[in-house]
Amino acid sequence: MTLRLRLLLAFALLSIVTAVAVAGVGYVRARDAVVQRAQDNAVIETTNRVEQLYPLPTRLDAAALERIAGRVSGREGTALAQARGVVAGSMDSSVITQELRDLVSSGRVGWQRVPYQGGVWLVVGMQLRVTSGGSSSGSSGVEVYVLRPFTTEIEFVGELARNAWLVGGAGLLFALGLGFLAARGVLGPVRELQLAAWKLGQGDLTARVPVRGRDELASVASTFNSTASSLEHYVGELQRMEADARRFVADVSHELKTPLAAMTAVTDVLDAETGSLPGVAGQAARLVNRETLNLTRLVNDLIEVTRFDSGTAALALDDVDVAEVIRASLRMRGFTDVTTSLPTDVRARLDPRRLDVIVANLVGNALRHGSPPVFLTLWIEGSSLVISVGDSGPGLPDAVLPHVFARFYKADSARGRSEGSGLGLAIAWENARLHGGTLVAANRPGGGALFTLRLPLGGER
Repeated sequence: MTLRLRLLLAFALLSIVTAVAVAGVGYVRARDAVVQRAQDNAVIETTNRVEQLYPLPTRLDAAALERIAGRVSGREGTALAQARGVVAGSMDSSVITQELRDLVSSGRVGWQRVPYQGGVWLVVGMQLRVTSGGSSSGSSGVEVYVLRPFTTEIEFVGELARNAWLVGGAGLLFALGLGFLAARGVLGPVRELQLAAWKLGQGDLTARVPVRGRDELASVASTFNSTASSLEHYVGELQRMEADARRFVADVSHELKTPLAAMTAVTDVLDAETGSLPGVAGQAARLVNRETLNLTRLVNDLIEVTRFDSGTAALALDDVDVAEVIRASLRMRGFTDVTTSLPTDVRARLDPRRLDVIVANLVGNALRHGSPPVFLTLWIEGSSLVISVGDSGPGLPDAVLPHVFARFYKADSARGRSEGSGLGLAIAWENARLHGGTLVAANRPGGGALFTLRLPLGGER
């Protein structure tokens, strides 16, 4: 549930509770007051009409009771008078409940609301008393009941109920409006903060949040801006240092190429003469030649890495026979202890030099750090070219798998410096990514490491 919806629901609930508490209580009290006043007025009016009947006729026959009923009925109601079993009047006696009859028989004035003719009517009943010397001396035996409509009061009560609902509804709408405005006022800065945080996560370190007012949200915005400014400063410093380091590596690598070329020429001459050199001198010449070749390979790898980092590495795409490129790569490096499965007529549009680098690094890594047999398999899967290189060794530890393509990472820190620079797999991964493909490291179920290369057949990036 969103914060906006929670705020609106909270305001709506508050409005409903307030409306029920205020409008409901007001309605109940007004209804009771209206009903009570109407009943009191009806009783008073009936009592006044009864008082005008005195002195009562001495002979209470049907005609006398009829006159009594007619005089107390009024203009809106009907009446009934009864005495000693004689009943007279136009009122329907079925509306008189036994409870009301018992109350009137006891000498008290009673009233009751009853349903009649599809509405609510009021029945008022009382007993006529015999007076003597201005005071009541006893019951006359005459009971009078008056039935009058209660429609006006009921309609008024209904109007009160409708007004209460209208007030409650208007209060609810007003509260929802206030809730929407409050949610907008609160969520606006929150939304701006969310957008700025998203931009910051996407690398836009200039993202800032406008600070409005002096409340808690303004404090959060100020803290965010301060944190973003510090982050921008530190990231800028790191980027500058990284750029300096890359430039230093690139400059050093290029500067080393010239002396290395001379050293390689000299070591080639020494290598040709190692057979005629005495024991220690021959070993030293071979060592110098091997280390010069390793240093040359390291410098070339560093130059290749700087091209990837600077974005200058580019593909020279060509339609090639993939199997032939792989065979040439293995043959040129003397990788003979490799079992291959290379179907013919597999053609793809790719950079043959970079594919050669990928294959050489994967197979060389398997031969150096795995166990025979090493196998290489080529096949087509959908619109992708797939090459897998595996060995039968112990495989890669779980702690190594996430870092196997990291630069200068060596799974075994005890490996000698001459066994590799730690850049081969990183360069292979960069070349796969440059083609728009993937290079994944895993372990075979039967044991051994397995590297799977996927490249698009059409050279798409």
